[in-house]
Amino acid sequence: MTTPQSQPILPRIQSPSDLHALSEADLGRLAAEMREELIGVVGRRSAHFASNLGVVELCLALHLAFDFAKDRLIWDTGHQIYPHKLITGRADRIHTIRTKDGLMGYPNPAESPYDLFMTGHAGAAPSTAMGLHAGDIVMGRPERYSVAVIGDGAFPSGVVYEALNNAGDQAHGRRYIIILNDNKMSICPRVGGIAYYLDKARMAPEYKRANTLVRKVLPSIPLVGDQADRLLQQFKDAVKASVHGGMIFEELGFTYLGPIDGHDLKTLNTYLEKVKAMDGPILLHVLTDKGRGFEPAERDPVSFHAPAPFQRCEEGIIPLKTSSTRAYTNAVSEALYEALRRDPKVAVLTAAMCEGNKLQKIRDAFPERFFDVGICEAHAVTFAAGMAKAGARPVVDIYSTFLQRGYDHIFQEVALQDLPVLFCLDRAGLVGSDGPTHHGSYDLAYMRPFPNMVVMAPGDAKDVAPMVDWALQHDHPVALRYPKANLEEVQRDPQPIELGQAEVLEWETDGMLVALGAQVPDCLRAAERLRADHGLRVGVINARFAKPLDTATIFKALDECGFVLTIEEGALMGGFGSAVLEAANDAGRSTSHVRRLGLPDRFVLHAERDEQLAEVGLDVDGIVARALELAQQLGITGELGTSSAATRSVG
Repeated sequence: MTTPQSQPILPRIQSPSDLHALSEADLGRLAAEMREELIGVVGRRSAHFASNLGVVELCLALHLAFDFAKDRLIWDTGHQIYPHKLITGRADRIHTIRTKDGLMGYPNPAESPYDLFMTGHAGAAPSTAMGLHAGDIVMGRPERYSVAVIGDGAFPSGVVYEALNNAGDQAHGRRYIIILNDNKMSICPRVGGIAYYLDKARMAPEYKRANTLVRKVLPSIPLVGDQADRLLQQFKDAVKASVHGGMIFEELGFTYLGPIDGHDLKTLNTYLEKVKAMDGPILLHVLTDKGRGFEPAERDPVSFHAPAPFQRCEEGIIPLKTSSTRAYTNAVSEALYEALRRDPKVAVLTAAMCEGNKLQKIRDAFPERFFDVGICEAHAVTFAAGMAKAGARPVVDIYSTFLQRGYDHIFQEVALQDLPVLFCLDRAGLVGSDGPTHHGSYDLAYMRPFPNMVVMAPGDAKDVAPMVDWALQHDHPVALRYPKANLEEVQRDPQPIELGQAEVLEWETDGMLVALGAQVPDCLRAAERLRADHGLRVGVINARFAKPLDTATIFKALDECGFVLTIEEGALMGGFGSAVLEAANDAGRSTSHVRRLGLPDRFVLHAERDEQLAEVGLDVDGIVARALELAQQLGITGELGTSSAATRSVG
């Protein structure tokens, strides 16, 4: 069937089954329409971009070759899910992506049966797909295919090789397929030996000659027969010839095919049909270009990984939203830069997040003390432990949610050895439109139990650099958490950072707000409103430390204040408020007038960060409401018009 040129194709695609009615030319038009739709999304809001442009043809080919209404498809990491959403009945809602109550920017089983897992961390897809395949066999469904699509940036993750090792030893892996989407990128350019290994396959002269050959003769070759077998073998031999010692994937028990052009839909379809007829496990190596079809993104895929909204023009693009405000991430990076400049023992490690953690200046100025280990967080932690044992002062700068992947090594190699490693936990708390896979909700609970570990959080801009400097002088492990938020500054002469010592900003006796982290400025605003509108004299403490606690100051508040409300942007279970209650209980003090405000025992869905804070009561309105509720429960009534103690202003 040929669709009239005047009619768009994408609105007609309500499910992947509709793809089979399209001609080769129509599929090419559909790919172009999908890219235009993706460009339109980023014209409205920040979203993952270059990675989605790069997998349009691969997505179409997969849905043409397989029936994922029953077969299994897992997109590793998941931020390249937009083309998949466009052809699985969600094109009419793509404009809502990453907004409150709209489509999620990652796979979401609540949206579609074509999304099997809510993936947001890298490297898990091969294991998950293997488990789906094994589960289908156990449940009497051996005919189902299980396909994992994983990028070359995620491929060095340790869990990937655990899956490869196990899959190669499984006799039941006939319908287990891994698609290696090789675009030479993570968020930043990929690093390490695996990247070099894949580059040798990509650049092999034999591969280039065979690729030219296949473009010429493929249309005349049927999907089965000796000619097709010889053609496939040429590709295998080309890569094997370029890598001394044989292919690692075949040594692990996989049948390796490729690399092939991931933007040639006909080639993709041919190989996927061939793969379906082969015994597994299979690894198909596909070459794609991140940012394909949009020249600025092809030229600079790092900047266009998740760009701010822009408008296209003849000269290129015009950013629609710029900001001159500094974020906590920038402030920590600047403090680390100064630390490296002063102290030759300081080094910084990150896990493929140089851009996200704003470490480019450090990378460029101190290349011998900057280590990007790729998406290998467990390795980063253990690597840092070795550096610390040798006398260096390593800083592990990783998003809170991703550091969870190195949990056992924080325990075994750092805390147990009592080594001076500084963990900078970026994106601690709610992160906005990335949603629940990326929230840094649990670091307080998972760091606080470790002996030797110090856990701290800056209350405002003036705390950041002093905390970084203090932590790098402390001879034990330190976790410094900070949010994905713009800096605010409380106008005061801050107290020096001392181990386990809080900072009293206002002392009042009707109630006390004890805040850990970036909610301190909002607590000051809430206290001001409580005094002005309700006559409640409420003080504010900048806790600074979750471990060790400033029990002297907190117990004084318990003794002298009508109520105490703890505030934290982290899970309530095991968090800062729990630490306060534990300490009070151990000391035999009453806590009937203590309440905790933080993240509830549920996953907070994607929305703007201020919408999420309001949803869980961590904005000014929520803090005021909880304080008034507590005061009412305890019978504490303020007196309007009474003078308050000297207050601090928030700048």
